Amino acid sequence: MEGLVSSRIIPIRASCTRRYSAFLPTFSLHLNEAQVWMMKRPKSSDSIAASIQPIEASTSGHIDNKQPSKEVLELWRSADAVCFDVDSTVCVDEGIDELAEFCGAGKAVAEWTARAMGGSVPFEEALSARLSLFKPSLSQVQDYLEKRPPRISPGIEELVKKLKSRNTDVYLISGGFRQMINPVASILGIPQENIFANQLLFGSSGEFLGFDANEPTSRSGGKATAVQQIRMVKGYKALVMIGDGATDLEARKPGGADLFICYAGVQLREPVAAKANWLVFNFTDLINALE
Repeated sequence: MEGLVSSRIIPIRASCTRRYSAFLPTFSLHLNEAQVWMMKRPKSSDSIAASIQPIEASTSGHIDNKQPSKEVLELWRSADAVCFDVDSTVCVDEGIDELAEFCGAGKAVAEWTARAMGGSVPFEEALSARLSLFKPSLSQVQDYLEKRPPRISPGIEELVKKLKSRNTDVYLISGGFRQMINPVASILGIPQENIFANQLLFGSSGEFLGFDANEPTSRSGGKATAVQQIRMVKGYKALVMIGDGATDLEARKPGGADLFICYAGVQLREPVAAKANWLVFNFTDLINALE
């Protein structure tokens, strides 16, 4: 993304609680004659809430979009579809970082994630590089999902419920992996067809094969492509994208999102926040604006 060659990232400290549940694979497909396993949405799961301390990160002073304009508020209230990023937005973690840490490669992968989210390297390059550092097997992913269920951001459940009560369609658009996002969608009551995410691929013995490069979210500009596809098919009059990274900002373009709201409750990426229509540090602000 032009202008996003570097990123000052300010983490927002979080204190989270988990409740445990298992998410196991229940169906498969074939890829190049190798058995590829995928994760299916669990029938039920407990809501796993994350509690973040109300600490608003200081900025360098040039960001002046913490208060929405009248036009931005009107667009937010009239939206008939809202697309959410998942990592560091709907959830307090970067999923691939957490999986890598679980598999013993956390630091190296987290460095790549910071570069990708700041926009300094093409997303597909960062995705491939991160996975090559630890090559998670099916059994490792299963074990991770069993022991570390999703930690959702405070207020996101209430916001999604509020949007649904207004007949606003909700989507999850992520550069993360469907195996890890299905449980999040289950918690929030978001249908599988409203998820656009990547897919980890495994062989017949559960060995790591790679990821599905045909998914639009597997490459730079992919979220923008996904949002444009959604809008073209559904014919939405007003669509909003909410996220924290450069790939989320890219979704605001003709035929895509009309509005980009930067959520900095977990990570404040200043070059991204500076170009947002509205910068928020908690979802309560968005809920209250719908009243």
